[in-house]
Amino acid sequence: MTSVRAVAWMGTLLIAITGCATSDKPKPKPLEPLTPQITGRQVWTQRTDSSPLASTVAVNVGIFTVAGGDGTVVAMQAENGRELWRANVGSKLAAGVGSDAKTAAVVTRDGKLVALEAGRVAWQKPLAVRVSTAPLVAGERVFVLGTDRSVHAFDAQDGQKLWSVQRPNDPLTLAQAGVVIAYKDTLLVGQGSRLAGLDPRNGSVKFDIAVASPRGTNEVERLADLVGPAARVGDVVCARSFQAAVGCVNAQQGTLSWTRPTGGTNGVAADDQAVFAADASDRITAWKAATGEVLWTSDKLMYRGLSAPLIVGKAVVFGDAEGVLHFLSRDQGAAVLRLPTDGSAILSAPVISGSTMLVVTKAGGVFAFRPE
Repeated sequence: MTSVRAVAWMGTLLIAITGCATSDKPKPKPLEPLTPQITGRQVWTQRTDSSPLASTVAVNVGIFTVAGGDGTVVAMQAENGRELWRANVGSKLAAGVGSDAKTAAVVTRDGKLVALEAGRVAWQKPLAVRVSTAPLVAGERVFVLGTDRSVHAFDAQDGQKLWSVQRPNDPLTLAQAGVVIAYKDTLLVGQGSRLAGLDPRNGSVKFDIAVASPRGTNEVERLADLVGPAARVGDVVCARSFQAAVGCVNAQQGTLSWTRPTGGTNGVAADDQAVFAADASDRITAWKAATGEVLWTSDKLMYRGLSAPLIVGKAVVFGDAEGVLHFLSRDQGAAVLRLPTDGSAILSAPVISGSTMLVVTKAGGVFAFRPE
């Protein structure tokens, strides 16, 4: 049985969706010898006070903001790693951090939405829902996606609750970082296997598109929530439906561009030419952005515990469970560079600001690289 690296909620019961015992897991495929085809170097490193959460890094106007599981939030200058501020909200965190460079927002395990400005708590509000997705801070609002697929909007200045939208819920929902992103004057949220476009002023639904059709004989097999990160390229937003599909939506038209059935649990990366993702066994696929036609697949990194990807220039980059960054040519999938970190798992997709790429590791390392 394949491990799907996730946790789901049924009522108040925590259900771990796991595979067979660790001894039964396939061994990572050995890495082939590599002669680097591009260059890159580590330019700075920092540490959080604890192991970071998955999907913890927010990027805005040259600032990386990182959240640690113990409640630590750190803002760093992307260019040189200089710490701008560091704070601790006093409680363990349930999800990562969102930031617009002025306001940073996190959600604690005891159910509080906390907003920070320049490292100081500006306000906090109780939430009546469980949260696994980092808040989105945009348009002077803070948006929160609950694991019950509800969406909540708060005023970023004072925390006043502006509106809530509740989607009819299924018995089982996914406790993994979902999709909540801004598109022009529309808030895009993953609600189950559907991508909804909401009016950020009042939560009214502009469109609601199925990216996948849940299938299976039981509730666990039918879980098909959209998982982050999603990728936006112009008017098109591409995302993975958990265990079910990868698809793209034209957010301007409110229509489905294409969807392709494929397994997998992590998010995608995309540009105007291709969409990239790894499945649950870490087989990597590139699809043509316009049509969903398969461009190439690679099994060279199978069972290595890959993160969601990032596109950097002519390469697509994945982190793995041993702390290695793998740069693959985006046109063929051939390995062109490897860079190490601290040997512990890279927890989420790499992120980039300008020419500086950042990853965080399970051991609390924050590593910045500059591919050249």
